[in-house]
Amino acid sequence: MSKLKLSPKYKPLFVNDSRYYIVTGGRGSSKSFSIATMILLLTYEKGHNVLFTRYTMTSASTSIIPEMTEKIDLLGLDNDFLVNKTDITNKVTGNRIYFRGLKTGSGNQTAALKSLNGITTWILDEAEEMPDQLLFDKIDLSVRSKDAQNRVIMVLNPATKAHWIYNRFYANRGLIGGENITVEDTTYIHTSYKDNVKHLDTTFLANVERMRLERPDEYKAQILGGWRAVAEGVIFTNWELKEFNPNGDYYGIGLDFGFSNDPTGGTLISIDAKRKEIYLKELVYEAGLVTSDIAQRLLRHGKDTLTIGDSAEPRLLHELKHSYGLNIKPSIKGQGSINLGIALLQEYKLYVHPGSKNLLTELNNYTWKEGKDVAIDDFNHLLDGIRYFVSYHLSNPNAGKYFIS
Repeated sequence: MSKLKLSPKYKPLFVNDSRYYIVTGGRGSSKSFSIATMILLLTYEKGHNVLFTRYTMTSASTSIIPEMTEKIDLLGLDNDFLVNKTDITNKVTGNRIYFRGLKTGSGNQTAALKSLNGITTWILDEAEEMPDQLLFDKIDLSVRSKDAQNRVIMVLNPATKAHWIYNRFYANRGLIGGENITVEDTTYIHTSYKDNVKHLDTTFLANVERMRLERPDEYKAQILGGWRAVAEGVIFTNWELKEFNPNGDYYGIGLDFGFSNDPTGGTLISIDAKRKEIYLKELVYEAGLVTSDIAQRLLRHGKDTLTIGDSAEPRLLHELKHSYGLNIKPSIKGQGSINLGIALLQEYKLYVHPGSKNLLTELNNYTWKEGKDVAIDDFNHLLDGIRYFVSYHLSNPNAGKYFIS
């Protein structure tokens, strides 16, 4: 086997006897590589079968399996492992690594996962996308081998401090994040790119330095892997993570245009007016998009899907409708329309898809000006588009009568 040197911060993965391991870090921190190395080596120990999950994993054969195969090659263990579309088997011991997605088209596959035999280690990769603790607990309780150490390892880029993982494993224990420590039944491992500098190229490091200088909040969250605080005076607190439900009374896309400095933000929206629920799923959040780029992203959801776009950009609206055949209409603006839209959104329960990372950032940072009933014009690219769509349907008696010439 080839010798690979991991950061000493990952040593507890191999020697501690904790039940839970929380592995956090930003981009370039080598956490994914270190976890992959650990579970491959674990399969050489008698009686260890590993369940590797992501909340959403449409195809293991095109996502995580190639990544693991690369690690096997780097370790020089090609002859010891049999790789297929969903599993990797250690031919020396017969132990297996199962790769599964938790979410399916019909819900989740908790029952199927619980039926897998002899699981001693559960890896929850991209754990920040796990929407609630209930699903976590169901699988956690099924990891209960009598003959080997049981481990539950959560690997994540920290999200907001409103996340259930932060509340359960950090806030309730007086921790703030970034610790390398063992508390009760949990070992915490945190690394950043600084622990892995010698393996990173100069372009990555230059981009990191630029982000540190120009976008310090994003640098702290994305690069250092810090938990995002909920800003003071935040406007929306009426939301939680939940899978998207398209079966509302009103369904479509809210779109706010950007270009060089600001991103174009688009969100898939479903409004259940009777239950006063709004489901939100981030679709696009990119700067530098031209009309054809925007059209391409919207067309993935069908020409007939209603999009409400920023009426301040009539040229773009006209091109998207007439050149690309999209069903797009202008937002309705006027004096007080921002606060009216905010008030409408505050009357509903907002359910945000777990993968909507930029939308979650906006929800945690969109705030009122101190002492004023005025929203600060920042962290609102997606939220503006959502406001356009919701206001169009819920405050407009002429909804559907407007057209773009």
